[in-house]
Amino acid sequence: MAESKGSATIALNRKARHDYFVEDTYEAGIELFGTEVKSIRQGQVNLKDSWCDIDNGEMFIKGMHVSPYEKGNIFNKDPLRVRKLLMHRKEINKLFGLVKQQGYTLVPLSLYFRGSHVKVSVGLCRGKKLYDKRDDMAKRDAKRDMDRAMKERNR
Repeated sequence: MAESKGSATIALNRKARHDYFVEDTYEAGIELFGTEVKSIRQGQVNLKDSWCDIDNGEMFIKGMHVSPYEKGNIFNKDPLRVRKLLMHRKEINKLFGLVKQQGYTLVPLSLYFRGSHVKVSVGLCRGKKLYDKRDDMAKRDAKRDMDRAMKERNR
């Protein structure tokens, strides 16, 4: 019998959606060691201050914190080490051109399981100004107030 290949979200980078306009998203695999995968399965990962960078035609994720596995002893790796992202060469070259010429930033948006593999959703982002952030917060507050009013009205 074949198992269904669902996806379970491990971690979200909520700050990325607050600080950036997400223009496009890409899926990438990530190169991990055994104790890191075990730690990620326990949910001990943080994407808050992470970003992606392209060096020599390869994409890397920097600043992602994976807590050491408690039973991993000498096999644990540095929690903030640079990890390689696995994407097709054509996609990496396209992103490299956009980042260098048009001033976009590559930001990891979420970490999730696709079957038994850990995947990263990488966003092609453009930075927000302070007034954009205020405008988004005002819209979010107005929507929340409207939802509350509708819920009270339906009671």
